[in-house]
Amino acid sequence: MESFTVRTAARAQFVNVTAEVAGIVARAPPATGACLVQVPHTTCGMTVNENADPDVPADILAHLDRLVPRSTTFRHCEGNSDAHIKASLMGCAVVVPVTGARLVLGTWQAVFLCEFDGPRTRHVQVTLLAGVPS
Repeated sequence: MESFTVRTAARAQFVNVTAEVAGIVARAPPATGACLVQVPHTTCGMTVNENADPDVPADILAHLDRLVPRSTTFRHCEGNSDAHIKASLMGCAVVVPVTGARLVLGTWQAVFLCEFDGPRTRHVQVTLLAGVPS
């Protein structure tokens, strides 16, 4: 497992971490298998989604805000309950196939860290999983 840090700049944002993950995949075996990308935090998540149009991440964040608005009526008293719920909805990890020591992503896809309680310094953990021999 390797890790890297991401410093987020806003309370809610998507940060494209594809290049960092791809760099780890390129320099470490296995050349074929899968890559698990995980955040060990409870108020941010991971997703794979479109990177070509910045309106897509903006739309996702806007709709998550409508679905789970920031509120003072939550029982959790730290003021970030909405971030915990949004992180649970997104999930804390993604798995991306690896072939030829490269991430196998669609043309428009990217790996994003999804910040919901920033700005913060976040840790991203990357674990390479060996493929099953055929």
